[in-house]
Amino acid sequence: MKAIVFPGQGSQFVGMGKDLFDNFPETKIIFEEVDEALNQKLSDIIFNGPDEELMLTENTQPAIMLIGMIIIEILKKRNFKVQDFADIAAGHSLGEYTALAALEGLTLSQTARLLKIRGKAMQESFPKSKGAMAAIIGLNFDEIEEVLSEKKYKNVCQIANDNAPGQVVISGEIESVEKVIESLKSKGAKKVIKLPVSAPFHCDLMKPAKETMRNELENTEFGDLLIPIIQNVSLDLTTDSDAIKENLVKQVTGTVRWRETMNKFVEHGVTKVIEIGAGNVLTNLSKRNAPNLQRVTLNSKESLEIFIEGIDSV
Repeated sequence: MKAIVFPGQGSQFVGMGKDLFDNFPETKIIFEEVDEALNQKLSDIIFNGPDEELMLTENTQPAIMLIGMIIIEILKKRNFKVQDFADIAAGHSLGEYTALAALEGLTLSQTARLLKIRGKAMQESFPKSKGAMAAIIGLNFDEIEEVLSEKKYKNVCQIANDNAPGQVVISGEIESVEKVIESLKSKGAKKVIKLPVSAPFHCDLMKPAKETMRNELENTEFGDLLIPIIQNVSLDLTTDSDAIKENLVKQVTGTVRWRETMNKFVEHGVTKVIEIGAGNVLTNLSKRNAPNLQRVTLNSKESLEIFIEGIDSV
C-alpha cells in the first residue's frame, strides 16, 4: 500500500514551482485557473514575491495547494492517475484541501476559493500581535498535555500540531504561550522555536474562522473521491463527503494529529509515502514517525522525472 501526502503552511517560498512551470507547459492552465478563480495574480506572488505578500495566510494557503496540484496535473497529462500510484491520501492542515482536490472531491477553483476564504478568516480571527505559536522540541504530546491540563494559565494555549515524537506545536494567546514555554523548559524541552505566523492557528481562538468555514462548506458540493483520505482530526479512513466536511470544520480549531496519521498509515499496511508539493517537511517528519517507510518527495522537475521514469515499480 502507498500513501500520498500534501504539505501545510510553512512549506512556502518565493519561486516555488518555477522549474515545473518553465519545463512543463501544461502547468500554465492550472496557474491561470487559480488566478481567475481568485481574481488576483497569485502566480506572480508565488514566483516573484515579495516574501511578506506570499506569507499572508490568505495567499499562502492557495499557493501551497497550487504547487501540489500542478504536480498532479503533470502526472495526469502522462496518463498516470492518482489511483495508479496511491491507495490512501492525507494532508497536513491546509494540505487536506489539496488532497481533496487531487482526489477529485473538489475542483481546483473550489479549492482555491475555499483556501482563500479560510486563510483570510484565520488571519482575521484574532489580532496578530496578541497570538503566538511555538514548536516544542524534545517533549511528547502527553508531556505537554499534562502541563496544559494544570489549568494555571488564564488564557488560551493548546496543542496545534502533534507532528512527531518530540515535535509538538502549541498555539494561543501570547501571554499564556510564554508562560507555558517556561513550564515546558523546566520539564525538559530541548528547544523552543517561536513561529512567524499571522495568527494562532488550530486553537479555540480560531472559532470565528471555524464558523466561516462551516457556512462555506455546507454550501459546497463534493464529488466522489478516487481513493480514501485519513483526516487530521478524526484519523478515520473515509470517502464520505458529510464526514469530510464536518472534519474540515473541526480542523480549524482542532489539533493536527500528524504523528497519529502516520501510525494509521502503518496500521493500514502502507509501505511507501509520497509527498507532493513544495518543500519536504512531511518527508522529514515521516523519518521520525515511521522510519521503516519508503519515502519519495515530488517537489521539482528532477524528482518528478525520476518518479515518472520509475512509476512502474512504484
